Amino acid sequence: MTRKASAEWRGGLKDGKGTVSADSGVLSGVPYSFAKRFENEPGTNPEELVAAAHASCFAMALSAQLGNMGLTPESIRATAAVTLEKTEGGFSVTKSHLTVRARVPGADHAKFEEAANNAKSGCPISKLLKAEITMDAALEA
Repeated sequence: MTRKASAEWRGGLKDGKGTVSADSGVLSGVPYSFAKRFENEPGTNPEELVAAAHASCFAMALSAQLGNMGLTPESIRATAAVTLEKTEGGFSVTKSHLTVRARVPGADHAKFEEAANNAKSGCPISKLLKAEITMDAALEA
């Protein structure tokens, strides 16, 4: 299975502008720029898209892990906070912190924690990232 997205950039780094699109059509000519990435101008940027991919991948992986335990989640809310930092080799994504809140009837804290940790390390996007991945997972009543 292969999924594709594309980006087009025009101009210099700071004065240029780009667009990003996905074959599915969910993203189609979505603008991005230096200001959107480094100056908090509204709009998307690569790190936000990585965060969306990590959060959604993790939520699905957690659902699978819970299912393997005979548990069906009522809801899983996952947020990934991706950190971009300047390092010796240039800018790098250095961290992705997952915040997870889930309602899982019949789950105890030990089973939930085991499932969350397995999902954190087993989700394909976690495997892709070379960054430190941390998590704050909580089972809600």
